[in-house]
Amino acid sequence: GIAPPDSGHPRFNKHADDIDYQIEADYSGLIAPGLPNLALELGEKFGRMMNYGDGLYGGQFVGGMYATAFFEDDPAKIVEAGLKCIPAGSQYAECIRDTLRWYRQYPDDWQQTWRKINAKYHTNPAYRRFSCRGPHSPFNIDAKINGAYIVMGLLYGRGDMDQTIIIATRCGQDSDCNPSNAGGILGTVLGRARLPKKFTSALDTTGVFSHTAYSFPKLVKVCEQLARQAVMRAGGRIETDANGNEVFVIPVQDPQPGRLQQCWRPGPIANSRFAPEERKQIQTEVPVKRAR
Repeated sequence: GIAPPDSGHPRFNKHADDIDYQIEADYSGLIAPGLPNLALELGEKFGRMMNYGDGLYGGQFVGGMYATAFFEDDPAKIVEAGLKCIPAGSQYAECIRDTLRWYRQYPDDWQQTWRKINAKYHTNPAYRRFSCRGPHSPFNIDAKINGAYIVMGLLYGRGDMDQTIIIATRCGQDSDCNPSNAGGILGTVLGRARLPKKFTSALDTTGVFSHTAYSFPKLVKVCEQLARQAVMRAGGRIETDANGNEVFVIPVQDPQPGRLQQCWRPGPIANSRFAPEERKQIQTEVPVKRAR
């Protein structure tokens, strides 16, 4: 019955530095246009269910980039804005700074940047101190290196959706989620109207997502409703211009990142446990492999 935030604490979770929240954090920026502190707040609430330290920062970094992407189309500036959302002294922030630096050093050679990242963040045990399968495993779902691959897709893709996805995929490791994050951030920059039709023409608008009651149109509607609430909650407002168009007036926020935490040197636990009545509400699904 270990409840959040202890469920994400390294004492109980060997995956605390992994990508679990990072690959799910898109929502936190999509419903927080121009509001990075809401993305951070949501990370503190939901990200700590499964992550800690760099694992948490990865999701907050992604959420911060999404929040920025509504108003910025320069990939490097979007990445830099995401960096402001996490502790500067974290290894995650160091990894993203390195990726930006190597991109500027090798602007036309993403594979050279990949080699630099691989050498420092994959084969160097100092940057895999809480790797779930040990520091020498070829399997690496640590948030840092996969965050670097998201950034590589954005930087070297230069606003082209195909190239953004292809480069993030070819970097490897978590090569389905990384291009999804990179493509989602770029999609937020572009908007549906500017996406190539091949990315929208076959979109299923009737089926529901697994384990949910949401179809794509219903999900878009809910996200819009939450974004409206977020703007109002942050002190903004929604106006109507002379042509009858809605205008969102959103206050500028300076990101307020949390304190530095490290999985290999964690702080105290919170002793959080589910009460018996809460445990009764938890439903689990266990896949069963049936014999033929």
